[in-house]
Formats: sequence, structure tokens, C-alpha cells
Amino acid sequence: MANILVLYYSKGGNTAKMAKYVAEGAAEIATNTIRIKSIDEANADDLFWCHGIAVGSPTQLGLVAGEMKQFWEKLDDVWMHIDGKIGCAFTSQGGWGGGAEIACQSINTLLMNFGMLVFGVTDYVAHQFTTHYGATQAGEPRMQKEIDSCKRIGRRLSEWVAVYVDGLTDLHPNNAKYSRHPTK
Repeated sequence: MANILVLYYSKGGNTAKMAKYVAEGAAEIATNTIRIKSIDEANADDLFWCHGIAVGSPTQLGLVAGEMKQFWEKLDDVWMHIDGKIGCAFTSQGGWGGGAEIACQSINTLLMNFGMLVFGVTDYVAHQFTTHYGATQAGEPRMQKEIDSCKRIGRRLSEWVAVYVDGLTDLHPNNAKYSRHPTK
């Protein structure tokens, strides 16, 4: 059984709501244990505990929030000890076109600097609505496609962790027996 941490910083509450949906998506794979924590609650032990991590932050000035960056900058004791964990990103922004995809790439860069393996999702959750770089949102997730985007990134993290940590290859997203999309 593998462990997944949904770690977030939320300034106005929108990223916290996204984190809840990311955790719900991750929980769809019953073999994994899910923990959701803000950066104010989390510590290095949570990073050692998890096998996979979803990191969420508001988009600030087109990048990851300074508070999230500072959280990682203070983690000297985990450097070189959390290599190989699987990670992904999610972010909320003030409006569409506010830099959310760049903020997700900033989060992924933070994770890669700690040796984590990061991913995006090629699936569309609705017409012209994807999670290529991570789940992105303008404001609070209200519409079903916005909620589904958060759940999809969480579920995909849970799938990858189940495949690579627990060896549950039937859960691989490209496995024809499991795939949500018919093979051609």
C-alpha cells in the first residue's frame, strides 16, 4: 500500500478547494493512503512518508507563490533523500491567462530539483479542457469540468504510484484492460 500527499498553500481558499478534489481523485484508487495538508501543517516527515505528491499553489505573478517556494527552500534535511517520488502540480489563478501553466511548471521544477519524477496528463476532462501541465483553475472550482480536472490529476498520481510502487500494472493508464479510451 502506497502513500500520497496532497500538499498545498492557499491564500484565498481556492487552492484549498482544489486540493480537496485532488485528494478525492487520488482516493479513487483504493490501495493508496491519502493525506492532505497545507504547508502550515506539513513537515519533512510527510515528505518521507509519501510515495507520490500533488503540490498546489496559487499563481502569483505568473509563478508559484513565494510561500510555497519558501516551504521547499527550508527543507535541507530532505535534500537527496526523497529522490524518485512521483509528483504533479495544480494551481489556481485570478483569471484565465494569469500564468497557471507556468506556475505548474514552476512547481514541477521545484519537485525535479528534489529528484522527483513529474508528469502531465494528456486526457481531456471536457471540450478544450486539459491537465497537460497540471490542474489549472481561474478562481474557485465550480463547474464539473473544473472539479473533474482536479480529480483527474489526483487519480493519475494515484495510478502511477500504484503501478510503480505497488506493481499494479493493470492500473497503468495505457493498459488496454483499464483505459477509459478504446484502443484504435
